[in-house]
Amino acid sequence: MALNKPAPSSDGHRGTAVQIHERLQVLDPVELRITDDSAHHAGHAGALAGGGHYHVRIVSQRFANLNKVARHRLIYTTLADLMGSAIHALAIEASTPEESLTAR
Repeated sequence: MALNKPAPSSDGHRGTAVQIHERLQVLDPVELRITDDSAHHAGHAGALAGGGHYHVRIVSQRFANLNKVARHRLIYTTLADLMGSAIHALAIEASTPEESLTAR
């Protein structure tokens, strides 16, 4: 089980990564990796407004019988109050434990 909770920090983006991690726990992940890619986007409009760029890899049985759009919608709904403010862009990899095993 890989749940890489980001370390708390005084910088807003690291704090956002912690918030993402905590909020996605409602999906009962068996794997959750959050990468802050904000530094790669420094200087563009979303970065200037303070929103970060994140990549989430999440493996959960909750995604069983959901297509890709439904999985993403579930994640966006879970993070709704962070979208457009603390989160400018979110890349998502969402799979079930079975799909994760066959992808390796």
